[in-house]
Amino acid sequence: MDVQQHNKQAVLGFFQAVSERRSEDLGRFMAPDVVDHNQIIHGEADVPGAAFDGLRQQLDAFDPLTVRVQELVAEDDRVVARVLQSGTHGGAHPRMPEPTGRNFEIEAIWLFTLAGGRISQIRAVSDRLGLFVQLGWAWPDAG
Repeated sequence: MDVQQHNKQAVLGFFQAVSERRSEDLGRFMAPDVVDHNQIIHGEADVPGAAFDGLRQQLDAFDPLTVRVQELVAEDDRVVARVLQSGTHGGAHPRMPEPTGRNFEIEAIWLFTLAGGRISQIRAVSDRLGLFVQLGWAWPDAG
């Protein structure tokens, strides 16, 4: 298996671990010092290793949380995934409104950088407006 195929498999394994709520397996797919540049809600730390806690908090807030890969593209040390994310907002998160019990389904694009077969950086763009509307959240004040 070439490096690009191996990187794709790591990304697929990452999404499967998230969807199956196997946070203990995330270290198989993410480097210990992984940096998540994606500000999922607001205020997440953009520092090495913070992604592990950020993902655990997402799993606490959304149960189920499912990520279905629609398309994967790999080049050099990067993998881009177009995904459908769905879930139910039933749990607490320090930077989210109180749980609404409502469901959502949104599209997102994730860009991963891999080193040594594991994810070293994460960037993502998602349909936040769709997420907020579907969950009944107020749009945050930009001021």
